[in-house]
Amino acid sequence: MKREIVYITLLLTLSLTDNLMAQQLPIYSQYVHNGFMVNPAMAGHDGYTSFNTTARQQWLGFGQAPRTYSASWQTRVLRRSYKIINRPVKSDNRLIPSTKGRVGLGAYLINDVNANVARTGASFTYAYHIFLNKQQLSFGLAAKAFQYRINSDQLTFGEDGDPVMDGDFKTVAYSPDADFGVLFRDPNYFVGFSISNLLQTSVKIGGSEIADFRTFRHYWLLGAYRFNLSDLLDLEPGALLKTTENWNPQGDFTVKLYFDDQFWGGLSYRTNKSMILLLGVRVDGLFFGYSFDWSFSEIGHFNYGSHEVTISVKIGDNARRYKWLNRY
Repeated sequence: MKREIVYITLLLTLSLTDNLMAQQLPIYSQYVHNGFMVNPAMAGHDGYTSFNTTARQQWLGFGQAPRTYSASWQTRVLRRSYKIINRPVKSDNRLIPSTKGRVGLGAYLINDVNANVARTGASFTYAYHIFLNKQQLSFGLAAKAFQYRINSDQLTFGEDGDPVMDGDFKTVAYSPDADFGVLFRDPNYFVGFSISNLLQTSVKIGGSEIADFRTFRHYWLLGAYRFNLSDLLDLEPGALLKTTENWNPQGDFTVKLYFDDQFWGGLSYRTNKSMILLLGVRVDGLFFGYSFDWSFSEIGHFNYGSHEVTISVKIGDNARRYKWLNRY
């Protein structure tokens, strides 16, 4: 196999991985505030209309390291929405509630870059929420599509006219797929399970001598519990467990402390030998979060850690939200 084939294969592997392993989806450290990105059932689960942006630079100082940018939106179709019901007699037309507050909608855009390979995609989510006394059971399904690109201008070859770059070499490929999730929510805790890349579609990119790549299914188990310590302090332990179809398990175990529900800080341990510092502040409906990851593996000696910034806006705290039993 030519050295160039090995190089392109490595690029594709890097672009579809996190932490040089078989994970093919971006990694996030602030998963509690970004749970919708890994579980479509979280679309509108809290009754807010939310806008979220995230920028992540992995392994700062490491040449052509992974970097991810995403923007998402989610909302709850609340029972205040009305529709016109047409009657045989026009004067009998009337407005009735169009939903019972059970539908959630969401969408996101993402751009994930690693070395000379980039992945850009979009997703649209439909969620359905079922009330169970004080709890809520939610289901979500997302349709998504991604474009994969190789920046061939940055590739260098030992010989001019190398056959790897000739003929049917493809620098762009498209890959549709779908996600599914389920979420159980209580006023004090939540737990969710989701599957990404249900279809495991092929990514036909590169030359004919390069084997087809396929997106693996990813399985996520996410949960957290909030303990009320006092009028001002809350403690929230949480965990995110994930693996791929070809069995590559990884876990994040987090403890966060909230002060007056306006400031928070915490620590997280990731089983790939990383520690994560979490900081955040809320000003009315504006949420700002920052995380710093430091790896204790060998690659940690060659970079300045990974940095992630999340900014969220949540609308509807007064005008649209209801009490827990009659909140939507």
